[in-house]
Amino acid sequence: MIYATPTALHAFGLTIHWYGVIIALGMALAVGLAALRERRLGLPRETALDLALIGIPAAIVCARLYYVVFSWDAYADRPIRALFIWEGGMAIYGGIIGGVLAGWLYSRRRKLPFLKLADLAAPSIALGQAVGRWGNFVNQEAYGIAVTQPWQQRFPIAVFIQADGLWHCATFFYESMWCLMIVCALLLCERKRLFRRDGDISIAYVFLYALERSMVEGLRTDSLYLGPLRVSQALSLAALILCAAWMLKRSEKKAAGMAALACCVALAALLLAGHPVPALIPAAGALFCAGVQCARQARTAPVRQEGD
Repeated sequence: MIYATPTALHAFGLTIHWYGVIIALGMALAVGLAALRERRLGLPRETALDLALIGIPAAIVCARLYYVVFSWDAYADRPIRALFIWEGGMAIYGGIIGGVLAGWLYSRRRKLPFLKLADLAAPSIALGQAVGRWGNFVNQEAYGIAVTQPWQQRFPIAVFIQADGLWHCATFFYESMWCLMIVCALLLCERKRLFRRDGDISIAYVFLYALERSMVEGLRTDSLYLGPLRVSQALSLAALILCAAWMLKRSEKKAAGMAALACCVALAALLLAGHPVPALIPAAGALFCAGVQCARQARTAPVRQEGD
């Protein structure tokens, strides 16, 4: 059985929680990665730091607000608990929305291209998610359905939850590893100059993350709901379809883009109808078609030079 205590240490009358330490580490690594890439994208020095100073607070506030709004019943009797973020309960989509709004305002004030700022932030967001998901591990949250097969009751397939004494799908780990792969894929494609236009990196991030989240969210037992819909799954599917449509619009050769969009629509239909296993087929198809489209675009679009 693998689990951790939520408390990191007690010092000077204060309790330091692992959740906060892990989130802070993820943020620090994210800002460091952005600082290393800002010159490559042709952005002014310290853009990453300036963006972080307004984006991170906005992301934290919106991530918490998003979670509290969609789980208000848990806070209605004692609203002050909405401020206790060390207890867990921050939604990544709320954080992304807050960060995007802060980035847009920053781009307007500094007269910088918003899509270029989004490209700067995208791999850093994925890295922060990869690290931050381990905060869910120490808080024993964001896990999936119960695992009953003995051979599956081991980490990293499953995680033991002390609250009910059962093994559950380690969905926090699935997402952490997928986000780490997103970071590697984006940085590798950037190094190989496969992203030719502003916005390509950020759209690739949203597409890849939404693809994973739409699938994994269906395994979660703590999803936020709006009526019968899992909010994060519905947002993921909407983002996935919008990204596929945008890639289709940008593409000169439409066949792969049309196929990717069709796969995303089929994926959404199957997941919303409650058929996750058949949904793996259009999910794989969407990923393949998007890769083909990216490769074709890289051969036809002009190369974006460093500092452009």
